[in-house]
Amino acid sequence: MVRQLPYSAMHAIFTRFQETEPEPKGELDHVNAFTLLVAVALSAQATDKGVNRATHALFQLADTPEKMLALGEERLIEHIRTIGLYRNKAKNVIKLSQRLIDEYGGQVPSSRAALMTLPGVGRKTANVVLNMWFRIPAQAVDTHIFRVGNRSGICPGKDEAVVERAIEDNVPAEFQQHAHHWLILHGRYICIARKPKCGICPIRDWCLFEEKT
Repeated sequence: MVRQLPYSAMHAIFTRFQETEPEPKGELDHVNAFTLLVAVALSAQATDKGVNRATHALFQLADTPEKMLALGEERLIEHIRTIGLYRNKAKNVIKLSQRLIDEYGGQVPSSRAALMTLPGVGRKTANVVLNMWFRIPAQAVDTHIFRVGNRSGICPGKDEAVVERAIEDNVPAEFQQHAHHWLILHGRYICIARKPKCGICPIRDWCLFEEKT
């Protein structure tokens, strides 16, 4: 297991991330908290670009739980059938829309526990919504963050829960809000899985990865 980087290196790394991209943004298109929730739920085992293509027309028709229920499961499937596991995801979107109306007055709740009561919403999805919409420094750990965290020593851990805790415990507070976006984008475009682009990596000087390319 890669050792955890010291505070000085962590501060330098996230300062560099901030200088490179002061306000990193998630890449899922949305217009409100509900469409963000749906987009994130649909993104499991799918690319953000693929989800955006599928939801472009969908969100023009159904941008509230009420409109999503009126659209119905079969018409929803027509919009998202290019996304993996679309049938199960469609069922969950309809169910979570009903749950939002029945239990939360049609509004997306702003606590992790409440979000995780919704069908198809796990901790990672809840954390994305909390971070992107409610501006809570929640850390949504995906495969990119898991890879970057363990390669670099920024947030090493044996599973997603440990990596999430490593971010919360070790990233300086002033960088917590954007930490997961910086790490996701770094993993998506530079610290890629098969052949990381170490030659253009902005944090190469501090990274503990021994097999730099």
